[in-house]
Amino acid sequence: MKRIILIAILLMCLTTTASAYGLYLKCPESIQSGLPLKCSIDSDFPAGTTFNIVFYQSQYTATEVSRQPITIQENQLTQYKLLDTEGLPGGNYKVEVQYTGSDEPRLRSDSMTMQLIKIIDRSGDITITSPMTQEPEGALRIEGSIYKLGNGGVKIEVRGPDGMTLRDEWIGTKEQIQNGAGIFTKQVTVIGAGDYDVIFSDAKGYIGTKTFHVGAATTPEITAVPTTAAAVKTTKVPTTMATPWPTATQSPLSPITAFVALAGAGLAAVFVMKRN
Repeated sequence: MKRIILIAILLMCLTTTASAYGLYLKCPESIQSGLPLKCSIDSDFPAGTTFNIVFYQSQYTATEVSRQPITIQENQLTQYKLLDTEGLPGGNYKVEVQYTGSDEPRLRSDSMTMQLIKIIDRSGDITITSPMTQEPEGALRIEGSIYKLGNGGVKIEVRGPDGMTLRDEWIGTKEQIQNGAGIFTKQVTVIGAGDYDVIFSDAKGYIGTKTFHVGAATTPEITAVPTTAAAVKTTKVPTTMATPWPTATQSPLSPITAFVALAGAGLAAVFVMKRN
C-alpha cells in the first residue's frame, strides 16, 4: 500500500513539474542614473505568451515608472528590454515580470520574476563654469570640475545635434586644493547651431550629461544710412551803394506869390498897350 502511495506522489510531482514553466529575469543590481537599464528574460513558456516588464520606484510606496510588453517567441531565445532611467533620482527601484493572462501560470520554484535595482545619481558632481549657451565661434568651450576627482582624469563624449559623436576621449584634470575637485577644460569644434550633449565618465563609470546650446550665427543687418549733402553756406557780401545826391524838388508857390506875379504881368501888358 505504501508503495502505491509513493508511486502516486511521484507521479503527481512529475505531472506538476511537467506543467510548470520557468521564467527568469536578470538585471544589473546597480546603474548610474541616465544610462539605460538592460534586463534579460528567459522562459520556456509556449510561444505567444505575453508578460509585462514593469519598472517601479521603491520608496515608501511603489510608484510605477514604465511598463513594456514582452511576448515569448517560437525559438524561446533570450530577449532583452531597455528601461529608461533618464532624469530619475538616485535610490531604490525594482523590476517585475507580470503575467497578462486571466489565469496565473504555474512557475517552477527556481523562477526569478522580480529584482531590486539601485540607481546611483552622480550628475550633481559636475560643475560647469563655461556658459551653457555659446556663440558658434568655431569651438565649444567646456570648462568645469568634478567633485573630489582630483587628478584622476575625465572622459568626455560630445554628441552633435544629429546624434553624431564629435569627440570621445580622456582629458586630464587638475586637482583643486580647496576641495579636491578635478578641474577640466576643453574646446571642441562644432558643426553649427543646435544642442550639444557632453557625456562625462570617470574610472567608476558614467557621471552625468550636460547639454550646451550653440546659437545660430548672427549676420549684422546692414541698414541704408541716408546720405544728406552738406549744405553749402553762402555768405552774401554786402555791397556799399553810393549815397545818391539829393534830388531838387520844386516847392509849390504860395497864393500871395502867385497873385503878385499875375498882377505884375497885367501891369506890364497895360504899359505895352499904352505905348502903342
